[in-house]
Amino acid sequence: MSAAASGTWELGDLTVNRLGFGSMRLPQNGAAFADRASSDRDRSMGVLRRAVELGVNHIDTAAFYFSPLRSANELINSALSPYSDDLVITTKVGPGRDPSGAFVWAAPEQLRGQVEENLRQLGRDHLDVVNLRLASSQAAASVADHFGALAELREAGLIRHLGISNTTPEQLAEARSIAPVVCVQNAYGIGSPPEDHAFLRYCGEQGIAFVPFFAIAGAGREEGAIRAHDETVIEVARGHGATPAQVRLAWTLHQGPHVLAIPGTGNPDHLVENVAAGALRLTDEDLALLTR
Repeated sequence: MSAAASGTWELGDLTVNRLGFGSMRLPQNGAAFADRASSDRDRSMGVLRRAVELGVNHIDTAAFYFSPLRSANELINSALSPYSDDLVITTKVGPGRDPSGAFVWAAPEQLRGQVEENLRQLGRDHLDVVNLRLASSQAAASVADHFGALAELREAGLIRHLGISNTTPEQLAEARSIAPVVCVQNAYGIGSPPEDHAFLRYCGEQGIAFVPFFAIAGAGREEGAIRAHDETVIEVARGHGATPAQVRLAWTLHQGPHVLAIPGTGNPDHLVENVAAGALRLTDEDLALLTR
């Protein structure tokens, strides 16, 4: 079993297996960004090392992924440094968190500080991919100033490639007029509305990776998959001897060769299940049922 079974995609000049790993849940037990106990350090680092052993070479992270005692970036650094040449670490800037854990949003002139903090925590001299993460309230806002600031850092050599997250087609177009965009990170999964499917297809036509988050959690978002799985998902899972979560991941990967998956977990057993989903091949009938 290897993440390589999911196929590969090029993030700019960086080749990644399409089944990757999201680090959001590593720092804490329970839901992300909640007042929960910090995770077990050795267990979290073990999950990261096991992910790499299973062929994962694309890890998504952020400096604002932290709990009272743990930081996702520090865990990645401690577990995986010195990094292998083929490991691609994608991070995001825009949001920050104050000491209380409350979110704050960076002004354009503050993005350099966030990039440098990611560099320090990860122990890197440059960042492979940096996504500008937008707030839901910014859906109609211009991204020119923020993305322009990141483009300058790319020119300075601190960033290799740029992406944009929680965005719209209009904002993507504006960003691309400033600098190349290698990926879009948006919430997406079974049950997403038609406009989200259309945006995914558009990214594929432009050669841009589409990287869904909450592909498993769905409406549960940061809380995780707290709602019962749809009966159709359960039916398809039974037919393949798979779990509903694996079916959701496999469905996501079937949406196009440019679609990447970054499921996150702090559970080593769930990690193995997630990676195995990269080899799950759904039938046309399965896909039709799930899409309906």
